[in-house]
Amino acid sequence: MKSVCFVVQSDYELDNRVRRKAEALVAAGYSVDVLALRRLSQPQKRYVLNGVNVSTVSLGKRRGSIARYVFEYLAFFLWALGRVTLQMRRRQYVVIDVNTLPDVLIFAAIVAKWMGARLVLDMHEITPEFYISKYGAREDSWVVRGLKRVERWCFRLADHVITINEPIRELFAARGLPESKSTVITNAVDEARFTSAFRESRAIDVVKDPGAFVMMYHGTLTRIYGLDIAIEAFRLAQAEMPSAQLWILGGGPEEDSLARLARQHGLISKVKLVGLVSPGDIPAWLSKCDVGILPLRRDVFLEFASPNKLAEFVVMGKPVVMSRLKAVQYYFSETALAYFEPNSPADLAKQMVRVYRDGELRARLAAQARTEYAPIRWDVMKQRYLRLMEEVVTSGKPTDERSLVRRGLATGSGSASNRR
Repeated sequence: MKSVCFVVQSDYELDNRVRRKAEALVAAGYSVDVLALRRLSQPQKRYVLNGVNVSTVSLGKRRGSIARYVFEYLAFFLWALGRVTLQMRRRQYVVIDVNTLPDVLIFAAIVAKWMGARLVLDMHEITPEFYISKYGAREDSWVVRGLKRVERWCFRLADHVITINEPIRELFAARGLPESKSTVITNAVDEARFTSAFRESRAIDVVKDPGAFVMMYHGTLTRIYGLDIAIEAFRLAQAEMPSAQLWILGGGPEEDSLARLARQHGLISKVKLVGLVSPGDIPAWLSKCDVGILPLRRDVFLEFASPNKLAEFVVMGKPVVMSRLKAVQYYFSETALAYFEPNSPADLAKQMVRVYRDGELRARLAAQARTEYAPIRWDVMKQRYLRLMEEVVTSGKPTDERSLVRRGLATGSGSASNRR
């Protein structure tokens, strides 16, 4: 049995992207190990989840300052370097699948590469743009130039690079990554697991008020996701939406400030900050909403975002009001999502009122989004990923995805919005 190791500096159980890949490999007959962070509530250093062997280190995530990021990245890197090297001798991995951030985590597998493993680097985030967004750095600063240089080193070390959307792939190509060495595996929902969680989820305490029209966000409450913009927009639109409510699910550093903003505008009865929700209960919560709201801010980093939350709304058949961002627009047209100009409460308010008033519009948006999502759904991406891994294992030179598309051997290469 062929063995694969995943390295990811996050909580494996909450990292849907890594879980999808790992469980797909298990189902295909691989033996899979994962090296990840351990959350405080997880008492075991090692456990098995759906056939995947998970080993963890307790490090915590108290990021904020650059120094703290560097400490956490370095500590996890050294732990992963030791674990991968030791386990490689015993397990003889055919592939190490390394997931960013940070990019340099791929160097934790360098000894395993010398011992014969192939390295796949899943760059689902772009470090230079992340740094610019988080710290307000200039693109021509020495730090950003240095991060781009490190990025190129990581490209060279990897046998193949995966990313989450075509705009990021094109950006990497402009920075020197050969297109033949890259593949897009989009952020998609494992619908089988998602619908299973919907059936099995326990009862939800908060009950939807009779006649309420619920707009919903679910995810981390940080500034980049624009929940303050959503509350401001709701304030502007509420007079035209008498039965509307805004439900915000999740926790994060902005939770208290969002609560204060809702109180300041007298929206306590209309804006509900639900708090943290179990991942297994998310489908049941989404079933209660009428419209999904994704008010991400626009910046150099988020222009390339492909939020998991969007796919979850789509598979639940919910229309979505979404910031007009480059990567999202590549896959979804104007007839699939109710786009608004990012960072604009006034434009978001207009879209809120528009979808609130028009039930037929909501149905059309949901149906068209599902149609445009079909080529990039997980069933398609899973087969692409499994084919990629098999080619990496057998030849080390995966067939260029675009040549496969031209020859009619691959699916899911784009949507109606980018073929027009």
